[in-house]
Amino acid sequence: MSEDANRPEIRLPAQAYQPLPPGEEYQPAVPADVQMPELTIRSLIVGIATGILFGAANAYLALKVGLTVSASIPAAVIAVAIFRATGRGTLLETNMVQTIGSSGDSLAAGVIFTIPVLYLWGETPGFWPIFPLSILGGLLGILFMIPLRRLLIVREHGRLTYPEGTACAEVQVAAQGRGRQAQLLFTGMGIGAIYTALERFAHLWPAEVDIAINRLGFRTSVGADVTPELLGVGYIIGPQIAAVMLAGGAVGWLVIIPLIYLFGSAAGVPIAPELTTPIAQMDSFTIWSRYLRYIGAGAVAFGGLFTLIKSAPTLWESVRVALAGLRQRTGRTSVARTDEDLPFSLVLAGLIATGLLVAFLPLRTGGPLGIPAGIAVVVFSFFFVTVSSRIVGLIGSSSNPISGMTIATVLICALLFGQAYSPAEAKIAVLTIGALVCIAAAMAGDTSQDLKTGFLLGASPRNQQIGEIIAIVATALVMSTVMELFRADIVAGNFKAPQANLIKLVIEGVLGGNLPWGLVLTGIALAGCVEMMGLPTLAFAVGLYLPIHLAVPIMVGGLIRLFVERRKGGFSHQLERGVLYASGLIAGAALMGVVAAIITFFQLPLFQGTAPAPSQWLIAAIAFSLLSGSLWRVCKR
Repeated sequence: MSEDANRPEIRLPAQAYQPLPPGEEYQPAVPADVQMPELTIRSLIVGIATGILFGAANAYLALKVGLTVSASIPAAVIAVAIFRATGRGTLLETNMVQTIGSSGDSLAAGVIFTIPVLYLWGETPGFWPIFPLSILGGLLGILFMIPLRRLLIVREHGRLTYPEGTACAEVQVAAQGRGRQAQLLFTGMGIGAIYTALERFAHLWPAEVDIAINRLGFRTSVGADVTPELLGVGYIIGPQIAAVMLAGGAVGWLVIIPLIYLFGSAAGVPIAPELTTPIAQMDSFTIWSRYLRYIGAGAVAFGGLFTLIKSAPTLWESVRVALAGLRQRTGRTSVARTDEDLPFSLVLAGLIATGLLVAFLPLRTGGPLGIPAGIAVVVFSFFFVTVSSRIVGLIGSSSNPISGMTIATVLICALLFGQAYSPAEAKIAVLTIGALVCIAAAMAGDTSQDLKTGFLLGASPRNQQIGEIIAIVATALVMSTVMELFRADIVAGNFKAPQANLIKLVIEGVLGGNLPWGLVLTGIALAGCVEMMGLPTLAFAVGLYLPIHLAVPIMVGGLIRLFVERRKGGFSHQLERGVLYASGLIAGAALMGVVAAIITFFQLPLFQGTAPAPSQWLIAAIAFSLLSGSLWRVCKR
């Protein structure tokens, strides 16, 4: 008889989706006094294999189009399928598989967004320095999240929703269930998968709708990425954050881009920082890439800094409690399984050792990085780990502006350390600092979602943290091989590598003295105005940094949730049904995204076809309307 047969049905309580009254503690799906296999050999093997596969596939996608596919939900679904087929495996083992497996794509994103710059500079990095950079950056992201867990995951429960983490918990709970809960979620998964397959493989409609506007001197474009995962994320995060994010996108695409066209089109020559193409000949996405992203990067930097300043008292209290616990460790009683982290002494020692290894990390052109640069890496990593976790808690991992944080890091470090190295070493040193911070921020976002999933399910944070560390070692071992496979395409320009090219431009711009500071300071000023209005600055900054096409479907999901809340008066059974179905949409679309990534990575001759014409935007709008309508119908029941 399989383990599933005698296992009682588990479900998430209603408190999983809302803030708790003062003094009340969240009771997870698996209570703290229940012992269940979690960090086992089979969960490690399946998790590592899944992480390596998703890491390689996401490396290809990130280089090709600048996007990655979140592996948390697909890894959980794969674990459920494998464990059910073998008749073994518990809910917490499934969660361990997704914890380990999802680390692969996050580590890949941090590496791919930065390391290709070395290729573009004519360098030939191999196992060194890709492996040590991956390990050290990943450790910084994980270790800093350990003392922050109680602050961001536990105390902010219900306020920081961590949509992918919540969706992943729903997937795993429903997968072991046998009632309507599982049926509703898997219906959403099926619809999300079919919708994505029809778009990606059958090419019935474009994934992105873009409509150019050029009337009465007002020139821009608007549209939407009509995808199930963005609709589901919008429903889970709710209308307020979605609206602020859309406001940021609207300021960028309906105010700033038209103004750039209006005042820049009269010039028949390129305007810095662009060097080759006049503004009149650019489309709106080129304007966004050449100008608006600098403004967005400045806004993200300000929003992150101000968020950290506002959180300083709570952060200090968290550190103080951790230090007090360290001093009293000899006489303390046992900690509940669901609240046990890795020992703070081990975390502190790990951070010190990592910082020292960073400081003495040899550059490819000469001596070590240096102690001042090592301190900068640790400080910036702590800052952006906190920012990254809050961003993914507000609006999800798919909208986490890792490249914006990296740009802010290389901006400041190029100014601070540009003259501390020889001209040949300066670029490499600044990129090394940026790469470490980028990897740390990417890993922090993934670790936050994983810890949120574990918090909702009743996993042991300590076991999850061990699993994350094992995962980065395994994935880092293969990243140098993957990068070498893609090196020729990067150098030849067959891969766009958009983040790497932008970071290269920033480093060269600062060190060469030609960075468009006016654009960066404009973003800082905009974010400051938003902060004075009392709005969530980070959500606005993310909306400004990313194309508006991502914010539109998120707003649609948020509006559907708003209608449900107004109709039912707050949290209700209908709202929970919507969260389940939205989680299914995210899971189904993510699975198809991974399938597409695997097909593309291995260059399999499958699903070859003509891409849909832009004129098919009406078909895309109809398809997305039907998809949104299905979510609304689920919530009405």
